[in-house]
Amino acid sequence: MARASKSSSAVTKPALAGSPLLRWFFQPKRLLKITLFAGACAVWPYAIEKLPNLSERPEYRIALSQIQLIPMPTLPVPVNLLEQVAQQAGLPDELSLLDETLTVDLASAFRRHPWVAKVVRVRKSFPASITVELEYRRPVLMAQVPDGQIPLDADGIILPTADFSAADASQYPILRNVSAKPKLRPGSVWDDPVILSATRLAETVSEKWKLLKFEAIIVPSEVDPATDPKDVLLEILGQGGSRIVWGRPPGSDHPGELEASQKIRRLEKYLADFGDYGQPNGPYEIDIRHWQEISRRRLTSEQAQAKPTKSDARIRTETGAKLREAVISGSGKTR
Repeated sequence: MARASKSSSAVTKPALAGSPLLRWFFQPKRLLKITLFAGACAVWPYAIEKLPNLSERPEYRIALSQIQLIPMPTLPVPVNLLEQVAQQAGLPDELSLLDETLTVDLASAFRRHPWVAKVVRVRKSFPASITVELEYRRPVLMAQVPDGQIPLDADGIILPTADFSAADASQYPILRNVSAKPKLRPGSVWDDPVILSATRLAETVSEKWKLLKFEAIIVPSEVDPATDPKDVLLEILGQGGSRIVWGRPPGSDHPGELEASQKIRRLEKYLADFGDYGQPNGPYEIDIRHWQEISRRRLTSEQAQAKPTKSDARIRTETGAKLREAVISGSGKTR
C-alpha cells in the first residue's frame, strides 16, 4: 500500500509542475494585482457618484451672452446676431466648457443663420471664455419683386428683408423686371440664371454704381431656366433712360467677351466725353461689347421702357451694324 501511494504521488506532482499556465497564474504578486483590479472595477461606479461634478462649478461655466463674436456684427448684419442664433438653435442661457460637443454645436448653430457665410473657428479657453470667428454675407443687390425688394449676396443667397430699411435698400444696385417672388427662406440660394448673373454683375460694379450713373440692372426675358448664368446677356439702365448692353456677367469665359474692367473703362470714357448717356439726342442703346468701339442707336420711348428679350440680344449680335446710328471710336469721336 505504501508503494502504491508513493507511486500515485509521483505521478500527480509532475502533472502540476508541468502546466505553464497554472504556474503563471498562481503567482502571489499576480494574484494580488488581479484581486485589486477586480475590486477597483466593483467600487468604481460608486466612487464616480461621490466625485464632485466639475461641469457645475462656476469657473467652468459661461453665460451665453458672454460669447465674443469676431468681428462684431455691423449693419445691415443685425447687432443682436448672437441672440438670434441662440433663439433659432434653442441654446441654453449658460454653457459648460467641459461639454465635449460645445464647439461643434455652436459652429452648427451659427452656420444656420442666413447672415453667416462661414464659421472660421470656435474656441473655448480658461478662465471661462468662448470666441466665435465669423465671415458675414455682404449684400450686393436688391431684386425688385411685385410686393417689395429682396436683398441678395454675390452668390444669390437671399438675406433677411427685415434687416433693411428703405434708406438701406437704396444704397445697393437694383434688379428690375423680376416677375415673381421666390418661395424661399432667407439663407437659401435663388437658383435662377438671371439672378445669379445679375448678382455677379452687381458685385463688380457696386463701388462705381453711382459714378457710372446706373439706375438698375434689367432682367432679360425668354431666358431658359437651364441656361448657364455665365451666358445670360445683361443690360443696365442708365440715368435718362438709356440702356447699356453689358453682355455676359463678369467671370464669363466666353470667347471674345471683354473683361469687366475694360467695359467699366469704356463707360468712364463715354461719360467723360458726353457728360451722360442721353447726350445729345437720347435715350440710346449703348453697346459696349465690341472689341474696338462702342456703338449706339436711338431708342423710341416704347423701346426704352420695354423689357429686353433674348431675340433682341441675338439681333444685336448678328446684325449689330444695321442697328447702329453712330459708332464711337476709342478717342470718343462720333462717326
